[in-house]
Amino acid sequence: MNADKLLAFRQTAYEYLGRAQDAMFELGDAILSSPSVNSFAELSCSPLFRRQWPSLYEALQDSRPQRRKLMRLYIEQMGWVERPVIAGDHTIWARPYAVTLQERTYEHQATMLGNRPVGVGQGWSTLAWIPETGSSWALPLRHERVTSFESPISKAAWQLRQVIQALPTRAISLWDSEYGCARFVVATAEVACDKLMRLRSNRCLWTAPPAYGGRGRPRVHGDKVKLNDATTWHRPDQQVEVEDAKQGRLRLRCWYDLHFRTAPQHPLHLIVVERLDEMGHPRTDKPVWLAWVGEAMPPLSEIWHLYCRRFGVDHWFRFAKQRLHWTRPNLSSAKQAERWSELMPLLSWQLWLARELVTDSPLPWQKKQTHLTPGRVAQSMSALFTQLGTPAQLPKPRGKSPGWIPGQPRTPRVRAPIVKKRYSKRKKQAQVFA
Repeated sequence: MNADKLLAFRQTAYEYLGRAQDAMFELGDAILSSPSVNSFAELSCSPLFRRQWPSLYEALQDSRPQRRKLMRLYIEQMGWVERPVIAGDHTIWARPYAVTLQERTYEHQATMLGNRPVGVGQGWSTLAWIPETGSSWALPLRHERVTSFESPISKAAWQLRQVIQALPTRAISLWDSEYGCARFVVATAEVACDKLMRLRSNRCLWTAPPAYGGRGRPRVHGDKVKLNDATTWHRPDQQVEVEDAKQGRLRLRCWYDLHFRTAPQHPLHLIVVERLDEMGHPRTDKPVWLAWVGEAMPPLSEIWHLYCRRFGVDHWFRFAKQRLHWTRPNLSSAKQAERWSELMPLLSWQLWLARELVTDSPLPWQKKQTHLTPGRVAQSMSALFTQLGTPAQLPKPRGKSPGWIPGQPRTPRVRAPIVKKRYSKRKKQAQVFA
């Protein structure tokens, strides 16, 4: 790959950062050249950040990244793909002790808090392009905060609509079980995109209604299909067995033209993936339920490997938090967090464009790689930056700040309550009649 493409990408991205673009761009280079930091201010110690440490916070306060233009810039780097595969999910930026931070909500968190997988912080929804099969590369196209008046489903549907409008070809989107529901199917019904979603095992679907008999109201639903009750399953329309390198022998069965009860006008294909033992009998593991909504479905034998590409988003979340230091700063406002988070997709795309330009430089305890992961590319970016240079301008000395005026009163920040997005109907009535 020619370095001119990476240089053009960096120059265009620099122009799309808006105000304080010099400090913001150098902040991104400092992140890639700093494998570990103990605080956000420590990023100013990087030789690639030529400004003083207060400029870190000034950059997040003054910058105005142009999200739509950056998204189109990312899509241009994809080139022409026959059926691009994108995946969506959301995660939490935990801020349990930031009592003055607004827009904190209760979000799902993997670590247990009081015997419940719930954390206090801000939710972030990400829609990423998955370029390869069997790798950890995931390149975000949209990475935005889920506000207190939005849900992960409504935010993901809006992001999907924005991305699909800019893509030149029809895409396939992959979703976790939280999005495998009628609400998400209805919200994305008008989006020209195929969806492969995982379903929870306690879901219920319905078959197509029988032909109208001529009396009474026509039926809307057919027979009920409970995913965790095999007695309600009818004969599958298609069945195949495949060999997987990690899971072993798999059996996939598919039923056509089923639907959710509250979305009868949106049919789907139901797929179950089961692991088989040496004798060909199902193992004790719970089967994986998938649903295909859209146009012509790929061959059934390829569905499982296609869905496994969704886990690239989980790899990116971990990479952003651990290597890109996404959740390291304790920012005081939601706007600063949004501007800081705009750097995460930008840095990921730079690593993707630089993967063929860098030379693998493993640490003494690491093995060499032929197919570099994002972390290994980041280890070699410092040497590449010395060759590429930076479009950012040199800092202009402006003297020293006078500091706090003596005698001026200091007012403590106002504490912000945690926003509860949902209330039970009984609690709402109690508040009305109180």
